[in-house]
Amino acid sequence: MADPSSYRPRPGEIPDSPGVYRFRDEHRRVIYVGKAKSLRQRLANYFQDLANLHPRTRTMVTTAASVEWTVVSTEVEALQLEYSWIKEFDPRFNVKYRDDKSYPYLAVTMNEEFPRVQVMRGHKKKGVRYFGPYGHAWAIRDTVDLLLRVFPVRTCSAGVFKNAARTGRPCLLGYIGKCSAPCVERISPEDHRELAEEFCDFMAGRTGTYLRRLERQMADAAEEMEYERAARLRDDIGALKKAMEKSAVVLADATDADLIAVAEDELEAAVQIFHVRGGRVRGQRGWVTDKVEEITTGALVEHALQQLYGEETGDAVPKEVLVPALPDPVEPVQQWLTERRGSGVSLRIPQRGDKKALMATVERNAQQALVLHKTKRASDLTTRSRALEEIAEALDLDSAPLRIECYDISHLQGDDVVASMVVFEDGLARKSEYRRFQIKGFAGQDDVRSMHEVITRRFRRYLAEKERTGEWADGQDADTAGPGVGDVASDGRPPADGRVVADDGEALVDGPALKDDDGRPKRFAYPPQLVVVDGGQPQVAAAQRALDELGIDDIAVCGLAKRLEEVWLPGDDDPVVLPRTSEGLYLLQRVRDEAHRFAITYQRVKRAKRFRSSPLDDVPGLGDTRKQALIKHFGSVKKLRAATIDQICEVPGIGRKTAETVAVALARATPAAPAVNTATGEIMEDEDGAPETTTDAPGEPVTAGTPDERRGQER
Repeated sequence: MADPSSYRPRPGEIPDSPGVYRFRDEHRRVIYVGKAKSLRQRLANYFQDLANLHPRTRTMVTTAASVEWTVVSTEVEALQLEYSWIKEFDPRFNVKYRDDKSYPYLAVTMNEEFPRVQVMRGHKKKGVRYFGPYGHAWAIRDTVDLLLRVFPVRTCSAGVFKNAARTGRPCLLGYIGKCSAPCVERISPEDHRELAEEFCDFMAGRTGTYLRRLERQMADAAEEMEYERAARLRDDIGALKKAMEKSAVVLADATDADLIAVAEDELEAAVQIFHVRGGRVRGQRGWVTDKVEEITTGALVEHALQQLYGEETGDAVPKEVLVPALPDPVEPVQQWLTERRGSGVSLRIPQRGDKKALMATVERNAQQALVLHKTKRASDLTTRSRALEEIAEALDLDSAPLRIECYDISHLQGDDVVASMVVFEDGLARKSEYRRFQIKGFAGQDDVRSMHEVITRRFRRYLAEKERTGEWADGQDADTAGPGVGDVASDGRPPADGRVVADDGEALVDGPALKDDDGRPKRFAYPPQLVVVDGGQPQVAAAQRALDELGIDDIAVCGLAKRLEEVWLPGDDDPVVLPRTSEGLYLLQRVRDEAHRFAITYQRVKRAKRFRSSPLDDVPGLGDTRKQALIKHFGSVKKLRAATIDQICEVPGIGRKTAETVAVALARATPAAPAVNTATGEIMEDEDGAPETTTDAPGEPVTAGTPDERRGQER
């Protein structure tokens, strides 16, 4: 715990101008981001007597080890920069509203040739019209089902659409009149797009036009004695009215507005938002946050506005935003919203009438959300705390292991040996910290040796980070820290920062991956209090030996054996047996099972990648376009292998030198093993009479044995 006076800036060093400041901890992680109209006055509030600070603010300043700031010209720039840094650094002490991305929207993909109506979640895409958010996906589907009767827009996926176009037969919705079937050209692209525009107009609240038009058409049909057509139009009008009833009229003047309400206590706050479009409630969402410092309702509203509109532009920002309290000062926030929309935005507190009454409804929803959240969290926190305490007591630890790392080895009969590292903090999975390893120190199947290699590589990086930041303990040898090979990030994406790449293209995390002074979470930079390995005595001994060789003696190690769920400790001949009803055992099982899931998923990906490889992949200078041209011209790799150099040169884009290289590469490559029908034992052949390789899944050959036997071969 740091003393704030140890890093307090000297008098006169802080500028008296608008800006954004960052507090960092001893590992250089950004733990808090804030903005201020006057940096000097704002930061002075943090460096007063600790007894006068809010408890959570006190925790933040004692956790921090340094503070830095960036000067900007206006408060609007400060607001924008604060939002960008909160999104980038994810500071642990900032107000962060949860569940923002979980709400479904009704989306119309106007960026496609044939727009599609569907349910979408997550980040919004350019060219897509969104309506909502809705509380449940089924509410969207009910609404769409009613509207398709009047606006038969496409709802099928790209695969279904292409298959219908290929066969010339529409799907079921096309036959029952709930799709205009553009896949079989029953409607032109222009007419279908116009239909999608009408659908969007109706969802945007412009309902009167379509109802009046249908009523007029129904009356005309009745006059002409076309009673069946009049009956269909009557049912269409009923469907539209039923869809409109699902979102009640709350504001009579067809207002477009968002209403934000806050319910709070000393520790937490709940935010509820009602989205009103065309005078009707079109969507609702709610967030909950921890109050990590003493913060006003206006500041909570400001953070909610940042999260709500930080990535929105145009009509997604309404003309009117109603709030329970205004940010202080309100002018920069209002100017920022106006810039996001591109026209004026009114940010105010409703005083009377329908808007005041609706705000009261939103506030009641916020109060109920806070009560429900606190009820759930109280039980959850109690259970997790008890589990960590039981683990600490059973393993004789000095304190509860707030960070637990678990490792598992996975392979298929000794091939594609990989390992996983999963992280649990405060009893909850921290998936952004997950890591994957390729075992490259040796070939073959040896779980104990693999575990030793993985633990060594992981903690070498920890020691390397300590050396880089100058955090070596007395007597510790910096020479033990060295680079390892073959570690890849949990998302498997290629490196974009100049990191080393192995021969097979996998990303390594050496060198610049441990970034300098940027505040982002660094790979392998933070040690756990407990290392859990999937296995018994041999695996535990290997992990402990790896730590001993690196000179690390402040991290506990244990293993969880699957057979009897026994907990093994280094050097003990007898396991620790936790009660079957123990919350601590349940937490260890969850950690172990998550490590196993993550490892076997990666192992299957690598195996599939190996099976999908082609001899053409090894031809230097041969890209995907020319590979496809060769396969399209000859029909298969087998026929290409039998072709002469002159025949290969006939393929457009293939010169003689490339043709010679291809011929040499295919001559050196070993043909794939023939596929065997596991039911009859016969070798399956292609149309030329040569054996072929069949697949259960894309790129995965069939192997002998039943599905259960194949799964049993995976570790």
